[in-house]
Amino acid sequence: MSHIYVYSPSSAVRDKAAFRRGVARLRTLGHEVELDEAVLKSHMRFAGDDETRLAAIGRAAASGADVALISRGGYGLTRILPGLPFKQITRAIERGTHFVGLSDFTALQMSLLAKTGGITWAGPALGEDFGAEAPDDIMEACFDDLLVGHGEGAGWTLPAADAAKDASELRVRGATLWGGNLNVVCALVGTPYLPAVKGGILFLEDTNEHPYRIERQLTQLVHAGIVGQQKAVLLGSFNRFKLVPGYDRGFNLKRVVEWLRTQTRTPVFSGLPFGHVQTKVLLPVGRKVDLMVEGRDALIYWG
Repeated sequence: MSHIYVYSPSSAVRDKAAFRRGVARLRTLGHEVELDEAVLKSHMRFAGDDETRLAAIGRAAASGADVALISRGGYGLTRILPGLPFKQITRAIERGTHFVGLSDFTALQMSLLAKTGGITWAGPALGEDFGAEAPDDIMEACFDDLLVGHGEGAGWTLPAADAAKDASELRVRGATLWGGNLNVVCALVGTPYLPAVKGGILFLEDTNEHPYRIERQLTQLVHAGIVGQQKAVLLGSFNRFKLVPGYDRGFNLKRVVEWLRTQTRTPVFSGLPFGHVQTKVLLPVGRKVDLMVEGRDALIYWG
């Protein structure tokens, strides 16, 4: 049994049914679930005003929990980055608390990595994942591996069309794994809250963004020199968008990825099982990892 502390650092919880299902699911799995006192607060679109959410992050860090799990993503962390208790969060990590989340949580992960080098985990959120009508088995297995200390890596099969685009065989050793939500990463470019990672492995995902917006954001990372400084770029899920018939005229996500590969010598691989999808792995943000690609087989490992 693990102690899981649930808090809301970004948007307000609107889907209360999914929230309750998520809590019930974790308790059914045998975990002790502690809810932050402000976890269901609401202020405009946020889970409480800025001070309330900063206090919640501080309580999560002080909880002594095995996992500090966000209730949901949304928006709100970038506006409070200067007030984050970086030292307190880092001490909590050193004591064994795993901070887990995705989406807007990328802002906390990137700023912490930039300021202290603290390692966090890109992974599920309470409502979106554990609160699903049928939580994904792979997601839960990866989460369980984290709790028992057995997590050693994540493997996936590259899409057939992408398998040999950049390298039929690639070995990268001891590279910093970093990234997360593409929108959030781009929003931090030019600020002190984006880590200056060179020779790393950058992973990216996003949702509800048309491919032209995804391309525009990738363009920013290319022009900023960030993509070119990496050993590899891993693309996760980009979903929940609609193409415009008669207007896009063949411009789609595949074209975006093809274009990106023409703009950099950095290998770009897609199909990473991470993002706003049910089947997602957990990834150690800020940790040194190895990457192996052979044909259509890709593996990140840190064990």
